[in-house]
Amino acid sequence: MSHIGRPALPSPINEPMRHYEPGSVDRKLLRQALEKMRKESPEIPCIVGGKEIKTGDIKQQLICSDNKKVLCTFHQASPAVMQEAVESAMKAKPAWEALPFEDRAAIFIKTADLLAGKYRYEILAATMLGQGKTVWQAEIDAAAETIDFLRFNPKYAEEIYAQQPPANSKGTWNRVEYRPLEGFVAAISPFNFTAIGANLPTAPAMMGNVIVWKPASTAILSNYVFFKALTEAGLPDGVIQFCPGAGRVVGDSLFNHKDFAGLHFTGSTEVFNGILQKTSNNLAAGLYKGYPRMVGETGGKDFHFVHPSADPEQVAFQTIRAAFEYQGQKCSACSRMYVPSSLWPTIRDIMLGAIKEMKRGQSDDFSVFFTAVIDQASFKNIKGYLDHAKSHADQAEIIVGGGCDDSVGWNVEPTIIVAKDPKFRTMEEEIFGPVLTVYVYEDAKYEETLHLCDETSPYSLTGSIFSRDRYAIQTAHRILRNASGNFYINDKCTGAVVGQQPFGGARMSGTNDKAGSLLNLLRWVSARTIKENFVPLTTWKYPYMDDEKL
Repeated sequence: MSHIGRPALPSPINEPMRHYEPGSVDRKLLRQALEKMRKESPEIPCIVGGKEIKTGDIKQQLICSDNKKVLCTFHQASPAVMQEAVESAMKAKPAWEALPFEDRAAIFIKTADLLAGKYRYEILAATMLGQGKTVWQAEIDAAAETIDFLRFNPKYAEEIYAQQPPANSKGTWNRVEYRPLEGFVAAISPFNFTAIGANLPTAPAMMGNVIVWKPASTAILSNYVFFKALTEAGLPDGVIQFCPGAGRVVGDSLFNHKDFAGLHFTGSTEVFNGILQKTSNNLAAGLYKGYPRMVGETGGKDFHFVHPSADPEQVAFQTIRAAFEYQGQKCSACSRMYVPSSLWPTIRDIMLGAIKEMKRGQSDDFSVFFTAVIDQASFKNIKGYLDHAKSHADQAEIIVGGGCDDSVGWNVEPTIIVAKDPKFRTMEEEIFGPVLTVYVYEDAKYEETLHLCDETSPYSLTGSIFSRDRYAIQTAHRILRNASGNFYINDKCTGAVVGQQPFGGARMSGTNDKAGSLLNLLRWVSARTIKENFVPLTTWKYPYMDDEKL
């Protein structure tokens, strides 16, 4: 379909967040969605080329705060299904990339509106029960952030397409075409953010690419609800394939295919490094047509650094939220803190008081702040770190928490460890749970400890400085320049908002391609420069070659 004119997309605004206060219609409708979802256990197929495929290899997604209850079952993709998914994507590719951009964009903008209305309570309920989020954590993720990605990314894409050469020589016209990648893109998404599950396949798709998407096995239901909304919004069959499955089966099928053109990934550093190694070997063997675009957001060991001038109450409350909201399972969660000895007693007492007040329970209990971690593997991993701290009392002290109970849900208490050794294991390694390790430093050693913070962890995702001294803030800004991809001043190190704080980190935290910005979308296009000449040459000679007249 051709258009007369150049349509401009609607200007995006961040989705207003709802509070589900007592007596509100939102609260009533969400409760109904939760009650309905607890009674059901849908069977979720793979979806390839618009066709539902049931492989018979069935797994379960459990309610993590009520781990004897099955939330849904799902069929895992087989190698044959993965092969069909790639073929279906490549078949859909010519028509999808030829579709005018505004028509592609309209699908994702409509999906945002469906999630803001019709699907809001269903996707929130699936996220709360399946991924263990409280109502507020689900709202800021599955509703607000997901919708923001779908509204802001089309506008960023529009800005990219508008970037053209500023100059043209006489008689010529220069332009740049932003082509989709030559092949398919693999999207591998994590459990901890429904919004990331939505963004990883849709960001490349907006730029005209076709996608094979592997959602996390512990986020199947919310991701399936999102896929339903995409389909209702008019996404053509085959543009995005929905393929739950075992990592090895999916990875072998995708990364060993000659048409593999890119990866959009969020997960562990170890897994991402393994994929990079596999694709490097395949490149060396001459398998691919070109160099695949590898975009990954991986681990983090995020910090709060406190200067002696900081407001103790502000530090304590911001750290409680950053460390223990969503049970510390955000990539950006605060898991280490550096506190001057002069402020530590006050900050400690405020935090201990807050934890004592903190209600814990089922994720669909609207009065809780804190619930269970995602699954048994996570529970065992976190418990291992806590056992390590308990067995090294000469190096670290657990001052609150440390308990684990998986009888009803995978429950780990919010825990604070005070480390005597600034390189103690829980100061350096990613735990991905509700565990905060504190190192108390001498006030006079502010700059020395900043350097220590910078050098302690291999990661560089998020970090915060708390201070009322502008010179101290600037010092931290300089010394910690490479210690985080998102740096916060007098604010918690979590909660990046699409359109406001592009998100991503470097070092071992990923490729820092900044989700929620045009920087990420640029990774999904291959630019072609076009020069058109309007004035034909009348000779092959240059003027300097003319005969010299004496």
